[in-house]
Amino acid sequence: MKTARKTQSNPNAIVFSSAPFPPTRSDRRPASGVMNFLEGTRAVAPGELEANSITRYLVTRFYREQILNSGYYDQLKFIVEPSLKEFESPGILDTSGEHDNTVVPGFQHKYAQTGLLLATDHCASYCRYCFRKRIVGKTSDEIAADLGQIARYIGSHPEMTNVLVSGGDPFVLGTRRLHQILDHLLPFPHLNSIRFGTKVLAFAPKRFEDPALVGLFQRIHDARKAAVVVTHFDHIGEISVDAERNIRSLHARGVQFLNQSVLLAKVNDDPEILAATFAKCHQMGVRPYYLFQGRPVKGASHFQVSLRRGLEIANGINERLSGMQKTFKYIMSHSTGKIEVLGFGADDRIYMRYHQNKAPEEIGKIFSRPHLEGACWLDDLPEE
Repeated sequence: MKTARKTQSNPNAIVFSSAPFPPTRSDRRPASGVMNFLEGTRAVAPGELEANSITRYLVTRFYREQILNSGYYDQLKFIVEPSLKEFESPGILDTSGEHDNTVVPGFQHKYAQTGLLLATDHCASYCRYCFRKRIVGKTSDEIAADLGQIARYIGSHPEMTNVLVSGGDPFVLGTRRLHQILDHLLPFPHLNSIRFGTKVLAFAPKRFEDPALVGLFQRIHDARKAAVVVTHFDHIGEISVDAERNIRSLHARGVQFLNQSVLLAKVNDDPEILAATFAKCHQMGVRPYYLFQGRPVKGASHFQVSLRRGLEIANGINERLSGMQKTFKYIMSHSTGKIEVLGFGADDRIYMRYHQNKAPEEIGKIFSRPHLEGACWLDDLPEE
């Protein structure tokens, strides 16, 4: 049975603990210099994991059991089980330039209308492909500490219409802490929506059975703002009965749901799987929102698929969905902005459009680059 306990250092944080699964891969932390990986055991020197930006292993019992019973374990195990490939994956840790867009500790303002508040540096489970592995599972100075300072910044920027509360995962925090965050967001009339980004509905959906969460979302409604939960289902095998029940319950109370997925090699690089995932999301009241191209994150770039294959998958998804289900955009979250990957032209160039950009005049701009076979990211494509 999954348990949750409050930590002494952060009384608002909930740490999920669970028994080992599968039994032969139960202990991913180094013991006597040996650590288990998907490919087998390996000796690990002190500090080697940190030096290679490899996140420690953490997964809830619920998620272990869900993926085992889903019929998709051979794909879903790569989301949470460490691999030796993490030692060999090149890249950088801040692929989207978050450090450059941090205006107050724990608060980013990259796009005029949107603020991003990093509420915690922990998650219920740790994804092996995480693009914030520089933060997650550590004690980070990039996490919001002074909510008053953040509120003063928001108050001085009336162009901001929404705030995304992320992390880490905000729903590993206690509901009381989430209310404290709302205390500093709801007074601003120029904010018309509050979003929460979370994968807890996959990892530990019973967290959403907390009766106090109803009051949290009701506060947002009472302030005449939209309450939005951005779920993170990468695969239909992650959508449990508990997740669907809790989503339907909150949706009936006026909470809006969007879903974002990451395109991941060996996990969901299959149009049948993603079409089924998006159709299921639509069925239960969750709008497919973004399909993210995997990022060139150090220790996680082995999850990337080529842009050519990504476009084949995106097109294959659309071939399998009805018109009203085709609501996702295939996106690269680049340091310059969110880039929608559109397709290939007759000239074999790859065409893209800025869905969001730091420079407002660039939003909507269509541009192209010569295509190189095997390219996985904008920076892999020559400018001319």
